[in-house]
Amino acid sequence: MLHLRYFVAVAEELNFSQAARRLHMAASPLSQRIKDLERELDQTLFDRTTHHVELTPAGAALLPMAREVLERVHAIPWRLREAVRPQRATLLIGMPSGVHPALRGRVRELAEACRESCELKRWPGRSGGLAEAVRDGRLALALVRLPVAGAGLGLIEVMRERLGAAVPADRFEGRESVTLDELKQFPCVTIASEALPAYFDEIDTRLHSAGLKKRIRLNSSDYAGTSELVSGGIAFTMTMLSPDSPMHRHRLDNVTVLPVVDFRAELATGLLYRKDRAEPGGDLEALVGAARRIFAEELFA
Repeated sequence: MLHLRYFVAVAEELNFSQAARRLHMAASPLSQRIKDLERELDQTLFDRTTHHVELTPAGAALLPMAREVLERVHAIPWRLREAVRPQRATLLIGMPSGVHPALRGRVRELAEACRESCELKRWPGRSGGLAEAVRDGRLALALVRLPVAGAGLGLIEVMRERLGAAVPADRFEGRESVTLDELKQFPCVTIASEALPAYFDEIDTRLHSAGLKKRIRLNSSDYAGTSELVSGGIAFTMTMLSPDSPMHRHRLDNVTVLPVVDFRAELATGLLYRKDRAEPGGDLEALVGAARRIFAEELFA
């Protein structure tokens, strides 16, 4: 089962480093596990070079089979719980850090709408782990930072939040915006990459292409550390622009967040669920139906 899970991750990402990050493991042992699977099946599953990874015909044939097997196994926990659950179940919805208050309000609305049939409780985590918990049935739903990958998952895009640059306030006093050229005087500081949504990899690449090549990468996942460096005039970082975002609670004195006039970035949040659980007769049919109604209009901040 683990080998099939590793195979599907690499097949969907077509990049061993990205697949390893998704699986919370190093790329070297992941590559070895794929080689083990290829030996066991006596088939080459990937064409690998330094610059690209592609599925072979055997790999392309295996992918739908592997997905089907994993989906069946992942369905066992929730099907078993459905068979023995009490009349009013307790269900969990995953919540990443920094969820906007407007989005939290809709989660409360969903909990109220379904309270006759279930008690919906929040469960914290990072987007990758929350998505995995939805796949294996530990969570009924999860709010996650997009993009996420995974066969068998349904997605409702629920919010887009514009990002701005957190900069030293004394260096930009009276300003309402900043440009990329002005940001070049600072390195960009980020927390540990595994703690960031995958979208921030794309932002980092775009900033690098725009000429902002200096970086400070902290080993911790503490957002207060990035704010400390910004407050001291050492660096800038990208964060939520809306003053209502909970991410602003990490902001120290001498830090202001400004829109970047020549660089637009938005962080999207989606609501994940398992498609098979939301189908007619599935245990989440009513809950997901209510979620589709309540989250039908995407929020913007």
